[in-house]
Amino acid sequence: MDNHNLEQIAEFGAWTQAFGTIASAISSTPNLPLPETLLEDLNIIGNTLQATGNAVLVDTTVPADLSSVGNAVQSIGNSTVLVGLLLHYSETRKELLNIQGNLLQALGGGISVAFVYGQTPTEVQVLNLYGNLLQTIGNSIQSIAGFIELKRDEDTSELNAVGSWIQAVGSVLSAIGQSIDTQSNENEKNRDQEDLYFYRLPHTSVFNKD
Repeated sequence: MDNHNLEQIAEFGAWTQAFGTIASAISSTPNLPLPETLLEDLNIIGNTLQATGNAVLVDTTVPADLSSVGNAVQSIGNSTVLVGLLLHYSETRKELLNIQGNLLQALGGGISVAFVYGQTPTEVQVLNLYGNLLQTIGNSIQSIAGFIELKRDEDTSELNAVGSWIQAVGSVLSAIGQSIDTQSNENEKNRDQEDLYFYRLPHTSVFNKD
């Protein structure tokens, strides 16, 4: 598979992850006039999309680097959260899995931040840096909210929602960066093809021979 196809697939993966974080953020927002079952389903769908998007990003990073490692860890984190949502565990066990999943996502985002931080500061890299940083902060806040609720039995739904939306904003920034990168490379490829076409055109002399 050529680089162009990989970039398009990576863009798909980035936006899949972004839509997943938005879905999860909506589901975690308190006092929404929606049935509880719908919010739970939305959270499951959101984490499934996030895990899928991160897995796609891992497969499109050739050769593998710290960025792909970070995406893989985030995908494992989403899968951990999903286990807690789908299986019939006790509420304590579910909350522990949710905390562990968010911590893994924060770790994965931190790994991606470390990778991007060492890159040349372009528009795309800046978006990726801030995007991954916000995701790391958001997941960390969600972990803290879960820990407080587990240990103190306090309602931390608002704090959890703040973390979820921060993560969603970061994910969208990263997806925008991926789209810009894909479009930029597409434009460069088109220019190269135009230059090659012009080079291959038959050249006629402007001087008439006697």
